[in-house]
Amino acid sequence: MPGAVDTTERPVEIAIVGGGIIGLILGLGLIKRGIKVTIYEQARSLREIGAGVAFTANAVRCMGLIEPGIVKALREVATANGDADDPNDWLQWVDGFNQHFENPNEEKLLYKLYAGYRGFEGCHRAQFLDALVKIVPEAVVQFRKRLDTYTQSEEDDQVTLKFTDGTTATADALIGCDGIKSRVRQILLGEDNPASFPTYTHKFAFRGLIPMERAIAVLGDYKARNQHMHIGPKAHVLHFPVAGQTLMNFVAFVSDPQEWSHEATMVAPAKREEVEETFKSWGPTVRKITSLLPDELDKWAIFDSFDNPAPYYNQGLICLAGDAAHASAPHHGAGAGIGIEDALCLATLFEKAVQAIETRKTTKRKAISLVFDTFNSVRKERSQWLVDSSRGICDVYEWQNPECGDDAEKCFKEIEWRSHKIWNFDIDGMLQETQEGYDKRIIG
Repeated sequence: MPGAVDTTERPVEIAIVGGGIIGLILGLGLIKRGIKVTIYEQARSLREIGAGVAFTANAVRCMGLIEPGIVKALREVATANGDADDPNDWLQWVDGFNQHFENPNEEKLLYKLYAGYRGFEGCHRAQFLDALVKIVPEAVVQFRKRLDTYTQSEEDDQVTLKFTDGTTATADALIGCDGIKSRVRQILLGEDNPASFPTYTHKFAFRGLIPMERAIAVLGDYKARNQHMHIGPKAHVLHFPVAGQTLMNFVAFVSDPQEWSHEATMVAPAKREEVEETFKSWGPTVRKITSLLPDELDKWAIFDSFDNPAPYYNQGLICLAGDAAHASAPHHGAGAGIGIEDALCLATLFEKAVQAIETRKTTKRKAISLVFDTFNSVRKERSQWLVDSSRGICDVYEWQNPECGDDAEKCFKEIEWRSHKIWNFDIDGMLQETQEGYDKRIIG
C-alpha cells in the first residue's frame, strides 16, 4: 500500500490506559515477555482509592505466572487471617441479625468454607499499588494523561491516542484497563450505547478502617483477626485484617431503593451515626462493630455492568480488560482476581503473537488482532458470569433469594458452588484453551 509504514521490524508496543492494579499487573506481564509498554494514567500519581482487597490462592497463582515479582510485592503488604505463621484459611458466615438468647453476645456460625492454602490474603489497595510501583521500570507510566479519543489507522497499522491536554501518542495496540468508568469502553462501544456506562445496583457500602487494638478490645482476638461475614435482611457486613494485622477492614453493604444522588462521584461522605442507625435492629456483635467506626467515613455506591453488559471486549487493535470490560459488584470479592486472570490470558497471548511476528507467520496487525479475538472468546463467558453471580450472591447473603430465603442449608449450597467456581478455576485449562485458540486462528 502506498505510504504504508513497515512496522514488522519494530518491537511490539502496547499502550495501556489506566494505572490501577490490573493495568500495572498486565504491564509487568507484557514487559516480562519483551513487549514495550506505556501506561497512561490520568491522575498526578499512582493511587488506588478504597480500603481493603483480598486475593484467593488461585488469583495469587495467576500473579506468579504473570510475573513472580508481583507475588513478592503482594506478600510485602498482605495479611492472612489469624496467626501469620499459621494462617486460618477458612471463610466464615455468621448470623449477624438474630439474637441467640442462650448467649446473646455470640453470633451463630452458619457455614464456613476452606479457601485453600493462604486462600484469603487481604491488603490495603493503596499499599499493594505502592508495592507494585516499585517493580515497574522507570518511565513506563506517564501521568496526567486523560484519554480523550483514539483512532485506528489502517495505513500504518497503529493506534493514535489523543489526550485532553492536546498531546498524542501512538502504539501498535491499546488495552483499556481504566476501570468501571472506562473511557476506552465508551469509545469502543459508542457514547450513546447503554453498555458504555455502569448502572447503580441499588446497593451502597459504608467503608472504614478500625485500629486492631480497638477491635480486639470489643470483639475479642479471634473475631477481630479473622474474616467474618455477618449476614441478615437487606444488608450484610464484612470485616477482615489488613496492614499486618494492625487494622480491621470494615465494609457494610446496604440496600437502597433510591437512585444514587451524587452523580459526579461514586463516593460520598457519611457519619458513624448513619451506620449505627442502619444496623440498630441487628445483633449485639454487629452493633459493637459499628460503634468502633470513626465519626467520619465514606459510603460507596455499588455500580456494575449487569444491566447492560459489553457485547464484546475488542475491536481491531483495541481491547478492554478488568473492570473496563466486566465491572462487577464486589460481593464475591473476586473482581480483582478475575482481572488478574485477564492479565494472564493477555500476557500469554502476546507471547504467542511475538513468536508469530518474529517467524513471519503473519503481520503484526493480524497477530495482535487475533490476540484480542482469542481473549474475547476465552474470557467473556467467565467474566460475565462473575458479574451475574455477584448480584446473585448478594441476594443470598441478604436473604432476598426467593428460593433460599433465610434457610441456612439452602444458602450454604448457593455460596459453596459459586465460591468454588471462582476459587477452583482451572488455570491450566484456560492457558491451554488460550494457546490452542490462538494457534487455530493463526493457521486459519
